[in-house]
Amino acid sequence: MAGTKYMTNKQNAKYAFYYLLSLVALIFMSLSVGMIVFAIINKTVADALNNFLGNYDSQLKFAISALIIATPIYYLISRLISQGLRRGDLEKDSGIRRWLTYFILLISSLIVLGSFISVINVFLSGELTSRFILKALTVFVIAAAVFSFYFYDIKRENIDKKDKVVTIFWIASLVLVAAAFIASWFFVESPKVARARLLDQALVNNIYSLESAVNNYYDRYKKLPDSLEAVTSDKGIYLHSQSLIDPETKVPIVYNKLGEQSFELCATFRSDSAATDANGPSPAVYPGDKNHRAGYQCLRGSLYAIPAVPALKQ
Repeated sequence: MAGTKYMTNKQNAKYAFYYLLSLVALIFMSLSVGMIVFAIINKTVADALNNFLGNYDSQLKFAISALIIATPIYYLISRLISQGLRRGDLEKDSGIRRWLTYFILLISSLIVLGSFISVINVFLSGELTSRFILKALTVFVIAAAVFSFYFYDIKRENIDKKDKVVTIFWIASLVLVAAAFIASWFFVESPKVARARLLDQALVNNIYSLESAVNNYYDRYKKLPDSLEAVTSDKGIYLHSQSLIDPETKVPIVYNKLGEQSFELCATFRSDSAATDANGPSPAVYPGDKNHRAGYQCLRGSLYAIPAVPALKQ
């Protein structure tokens, strides 16, 4: 009897772990599908406020990453639970199965409520009505699929046989997840493009550092340096050596003095900063932003230290 009790406790602990792990995987999988659909809606349904509602690529990248990990875990664990039920390792009316199934439904309910609240809040904050309807419909469909399956599963009697409804659910849900996963790649930048953009951002940051150093030089000597060597050799101006080069190719950034109060900084860029995706162009945040084309280009420097011209007396 002691051995039987030990085996029962061991099986209960194992299946409790399976149910909780399947819950975590289900949460990530469902939220990821919703995030992908939301991002696609944001990118395809035109809205004048597109530029001010966030970066949808970051949502897509997180959702894709979560789907890659969570989806196989969810279906594998669910298969192990089904096999355990058919073998009799897990009883149909066991407390583990009933309590944890309803616990999954409880957590799912809280997430669905939070999702609906978030969607309605964004709508009340000015989001387009068509977007709101599509997003609300997305939340409803995902919630309906999850709730209908788990309510059906906990009520069915013949757990020792394969069930057509369960099989249909697995196939339909897998098709839906696969469709969302495949569709996401048509709306997200590739890793190669993302790396090129990040390297260009790092290069632009170096150009800003050089521009600041040139301004410090002008502020100290009331003139522009003839070359970057004059700036780097000045011990009163801090400039890190890595700010002088391209972060990947290590090619030096070129400084050209154009006049007494004008200069430019030149480098080779990998991408076009004005290129747009489905979100539209990002609005400029600061005057004098270093917008650039792909390839070698010289960007005009800004001289902040130029004194203001006094207003003419009337």
